[in-house]
Amino acid sequence: MRTLTPSTTAKLFATGFTVGPIVDSFHNQCLLRYDVLPISLEWPAITNNIAHDYPYFFCSSWTVPPLLGVAYVVLGAVLPRIVEATLAPNSNRKEQATSPTKIPEMQSESAPLLSENLRVRALLAVATTAMIIKLSEFLETHQNVFDNFEVLNHSVDSPSLSLLVMVAAALSQWALLDRSIAALVVASITAIGGPLAELPFVGHGVWTYLDGAADYFPLQNAYSNAIASIAAIDSNSVILQASEALFGTSNYQDLALSSITGPCYFAVTMDAIALGRWFDSSKSSSIKSS
Repeated sequence: MRTLTPSTTAKLFATGFTVGPIVDSFHNQCLLRYDVLPISLEWPAITNNIAHDYPYFFCSSWTVPPLLGVAYVVLGAVLPRIVEATLAPNSNRKEQATSPTKIPEMQSESAPLLSENLRVRALLAVATTAMIIKLSEFLETHQNVFDNFEVLNHSVDSPSLSLLVMVAAALSQWALLDRSIAALVVASITAIGGPLAELPFVGHGVWTYLDGAADYFPLQNAYSNAIASIAAIDSNSVILQASEALFGTSNYQDLALSSITGPCYFAVTMDAIALGRWFDSSKSSSIKSS
């Protein structure tokens, strides 16, 4: 397994802490409302006439920067290393140390050229992630965009079409900028687990998804039925108490998310991985030059 250096960890955390909330805010106003330590920066008075339905150009919470800082470290460095080690358990340790990218077409490049290519890919990954998140905002606020596609509308509803478009955009980002199996696995896991990880924050009222965007209730069926079965047997069960402490409520079926955020998590993972590879290569290059 590749060693995770303090330098890469610090740079990923700093990027997630600063750049992460900016990119994330591109779709916040149409998806959710922050209820704890909100940050809402209004458009200047001179531009109020073009602010449309949203009077703010930045919406976030002071809870978000540290959360995204940790997330970038986990998604950009920790999980990729675990998945790479799992997929190739017998790989030579020296080869892994000298080939941090795991992208075949880059394996033979010199260290300075490799670092420069990874820098470009990282910047492109951040830019395309911002575009994908902005696309989610557009699709959420223009659900009639598919009205002209009558054939599609007869078989698939608009939210499902929006989700399909987002999935296609996220997979295209991976195909154009990465194409490694490890990144695909990590991003796919995050696309599923990322929204689920928000449930405790939603349950405790840190943020709430707006009614128009809240179309995903992951605990509505199987989990609620399991909890109800446990409650019928033992109303003082440790599992019930732990669940209520975790989610902040006993009404688990009411915890709502937005399904369109899954592909956004995929894209964020891709730029975290790209940044992690660049930071790794920068450290390797500086060691070799010294």
